Amino acid sequence: MLNKYPLWKYLLIVFVLGIGLLYSAPNLYRPDPAIQVSGENSGTVIDQATMTRVSAALDAAGIEHFGEAADASGKSGLVRLYDKDMQLRAQKIIQRALGDSYIVALNLASNVPDWLLAAGAQPMKLGLDLSGGVHFLLEVDTDSAIATRLEHYTTGIKKSLREEGVRGLVSLDENGVIHGKFRTEESRDQAYSLIRKNYQELQTTRDEAGSESDGFALSAIITEGKRKEIEDYAVSQNLTTLRNRVNELGVSEPLVQRQGRNRIVVELPGIQDTAEAKRILGKTANLEFRLEARFDAAPGDREQFEFRNPGNGEPNAWLEREVVITGEQVANAQASFDENGRPQVNITLDSEGGTLMHRVTRHNINRRLGVLFIERKSRTRYERDEAGVEQAIRIPYDEKKIISLATIKDALGVQFRITGLDNPGEAPELALLLRAGALAAPIDFVEERTVGPSLGAENIAAGLKSVQIGLGMVALFMLVYYRLFGGIAVLALGANLVLLVGCMSILGATLTLPGIAGIVLTVGMAVDANVLIFSRIREELASGTSPQHAIDQGYGRAFVTIMDANITTLLVAVILYAIGTGPVKGFAVTLSLGIVTSMFTAIMGTRAIVNLIYGGRRVEKLSI
Repeated sequence: MLNKYPLWKYLLIVFVLGIGLLYSAPNLYRPDPAIQVSGENSGTVIDQATMTRVSAALDAAGIEHFGEAADASGKSGLVRLYDKDMQLRAQKIIQRALGDSYIVALNLASNVPDWLLAAGAQPMKLGLDLSGGVHFLLEVDTDSAIATRLEHYTTGIKKSLREEGVRGLVSLDENGVIHGKFRTEESRDQAYSLIRKNYQELQTTRDEAGSESDGFALSAIITEGKRKEIEDYAVSQNLTTLRNRVNELGVSEPLVQRQGRNRIVVELPGIQDTAEAKRILGKTANLEFRLEARFDAAPGDREQFEFRNPGNGEPNAWLEREVVITGEQVANAQASFDENGRPQVNITLDSEGGTLMHRVTRHNINRRLGVLFIERKSRTRYERDEAGVEQAIRIPYDEKKIISLATIKDALGVQFRITGLDNPGEAPELALLLRAGALAAPIDFVEERTVGPSLGAENIAAGLKSVQIGLGMVALFMLVYYRLFGGIAVLALGANLVLLVGCMSILGATLTLPGIAGIVLTVGMAVDANVLIFSRIREELASGTSPQHAIDQGYGRAFVTIMDANITTLLVAVILYAIGTGPVKGFAVTLSLGIVTSMFTAIMGTRAIVNLIYGGRRVEKLSI
């Protein structure tokens, strides 16, 4: 029988529309502006006592708030605000009250009902140009990278002179100059030739000849070309590492790019847990593997460090200045537990790191190998400016502590494990940071802001207005020109928007302003299919075909044309997504999803409604 669908097709359409309504529903609930509190380290517990301190600080400042609560896991806490414009002020007040051991970040707290969340329904993420997301401006400490390289040069020169039997004193001053002092002119000249041969990136000069008591000296500094090369490498390596860490966070369509000489911009659209992002992005979390210093080692060849967890009875230990390998040689890292149930990190080195580790440990059996954990932290000092306004001044510093000091029983290779971690939560975090790559130099947060309180609201209002105007004009044209059939097309168009929003929510896609443009374009393209179908039905009626056959022929013969047009557009959208940047990708996502959903609603959806109205009965005239 013409124009009759089997029951399963109707049930399929109802099921798809139900899924679309379910997963698009969370977007009706607007989030509350909020402040999220978490520990600088994963071991810090956020309990109700912490949130009480937060509430008291806000009450003292006269900031209205509600819903302060600690997460059940104890990793974070959230306090909601009535006014979004108070977020920045509240953040500063809470940070002052809690101190530097806590991360206080801007956030948007969801109001989606629990029953929707239990079904896996989440609101659609909004890009930075709308209202959801965070912007970080990071500054790479290139001076630290140069200082580290100078220390390596100093250690290498000492080792080379020792191997060649040249006796002298080599040291590095605070200005980055390597000094060498020798008893004889011959020793000084030998050292000069050795440094010029092995370290061509150093500019070495012989100082004025001295007396026997003064000794003979030389000095070496990094050339300007090498200094710039180290700075560029540090920024480029940090750029790559930050991109890897952002990928580990699961952020869609992030922006990570270099700005100026030593700054990096990171934009995370649609992210919810900004405190976690800040902690993961900001941590240096590098490792250095060093041998324990011998008791007779020279003072300049060893350093003393504290243990992170001094439960073994040793408060500190002496390690050699020479580094065996660093976290940059780590190829993979996975968290697990040892045979006693204590957290550990299983390390896999790259080929270079494995070779160096094997070479050193093979010749140092029964000596202890230390794992040094290096973390960039900061202290906050509060000062008043000339206007009497209190300003927070963050002073960065590097904290270096030993997390493991174990005896070498056998020569190590590319795989081994790190123990001595404080708590189970620290192991996966350390593994994530090492797996994403080590930072070549520490980074500092110069600026942090959430985009959207004013500009984002205006963009959202403008985007919604454009969709409403586009939908209204299309609906008016279809109703006037195609009457009842036009009304059916308008219903399908509404269902198409619901399915499109639901699909974006399911996929976790980020909606940007260009994405809204893609939705507006989809509104026009979705009705194109119905225009082709209805025009074909009119042609069939004009040629004398019965109404039932006209409907059947209209949907059947227009299908091929609709498929050709939509497939070519879909290919263009895929190409835009493959080669485009963030805004272009946002446009491509909504366009491609809109094509798929419009094919379903404009063809199968409208056909189902037409079949329910006209199918299975005698029809003399169509309202088209």
